Amino acid sequence: MKKRVAIIGAGPAGLMAAEVLTQSDYEVHVYEQKPSAARKFLMAGKTGLNISHAEPVAQFIERYDQAEWLEPWVRQWDAVWIQSWMKDLGIESYIGSSGRVFPIEMKAAPLLRAWLKRLQQQGIQFHYRHQCLDLNAAALTVKDLVSEQVTVQSFDAIVLACGAVSWSKLGSDGAWQQWLAQGEIEAFQASNAGVEHQWSKFMQPVFGQPLKRVEAWVDDQTKTMGDIVISHYGLESGLIYKQGRALREQVKNGQTMQLYLDLLPDQTIAQLAQKLQPSKKQSLSNVWRKAGLDSAKASLVRELVAKVLWNDPLVLAQKVKHLRIAISGFRPIEEAISCAGGIKRDVLTEQLQLRSNPQVFCCGEMLDWDAPTGGYLLTACFATGRAAAEGVQNYLSTQQ
Repeated sequence: MKKRVAIIGAGPAGLMAAEVLTQSDYEVHVYEQKPSAARKFLMAGKTGLNISHAEPVAQFIERYDQAEWLEPWVRQWDAVWIQSWMKDLGIESYIGSSGRVFPIEMKAAPLLRAWLKRLQQQGIQFHYRHQCLDLNAAALTVKDLVSEQVTVQSFDAIVLACGAVSWSKLGSDGAWQQWLAQGEIEAFQASNAGVEHQWSKFMQPVFGQPLKRVEAWVDDQTKTMGDIVISHYGLESGLIYKQGRALREQVKNGQTMQLYLDLLPDQTIAQLAQKLQPSKKQSLSNVWRKAGLDSAKASLVRELVAKVLWNDPLVLAQKVKHLRIAISGFRPIEEAISCAGGIKRDVLTEQLQLRSNPQVFCCGEMLDWDAPTGGYLLTACFATGRAAAEGVQNYLSTQQ
């Protein structure tokens, strides 16, 4: 009889695991509690599917907090491999000016349709609207959400690709955590999320406006350039996301979260101080505007720099180029693009096999790794999905 393998979750990691397992003569079942596959993948691709990044692999790998752990898989299934894989599905791609990799059509839907069609043709059996209620060794308790019927299904191996806990309405609700011991999971935290700062009413007119071309950092190793959006709750943007790991480290070390901004990184302090010299012929607002402080940046300076310093050009220039913002926290994890935390590395074998249950393999965002946006999240989901499936193949080859 064919060996039976179950995959829980039809997101990118689960689908990649399914693709690998089609190479073996297994009966493969994919269970997904939502009515369709890869809903978070589709949502992420609505404004342009950034599927990977074309920077050198050595630099790419350093974007992960668990770089050493993920390196073998990310090297094997890197951006070049992903582009080739997409091409085999009939999806052409291109590399943007930022180095990010996109399908030419930009959207996720055409890629997903082609992918699912191929998997179905290769014999993968999909069970949508099926919720897994319990996991006991290699037996799954499954509920058909349409008929309400509950059955227990036995398998030779199971791949967990259930996602983390952000965007739960798309399927990643974290219910799977009850199947593991508490000590096997690092608590989830919001990642790639906005940060919170309580503004005064004075800032309301600039909510939604960008701080264009600023430099942000938590320490000297985290300096990055880009744009930031001023939100009613604080700050939001990819530039902010890149500082998330360092901000969490501050909390871990018992420090108050603090973010620093250089609002005019193309000017030196001396150059800026010269431009900020008070003028009897011009208003303070006009002097600031000509120095490069547009309405959003000027509002931020007025909010965070004491008024007594506004007419001291040297001190003000120093503040503008080293503006400290106290951060009170991250946006709720439900709003986060991804999560830090998950199943710990030391409770898994090198083939992503659960040590406490050798018939179970884990992959994707449910693992304890973190990365910024920019194609790194999807790349690691693809890579760990394939690695877990190869682990299944190696394990089942040793079973009678």
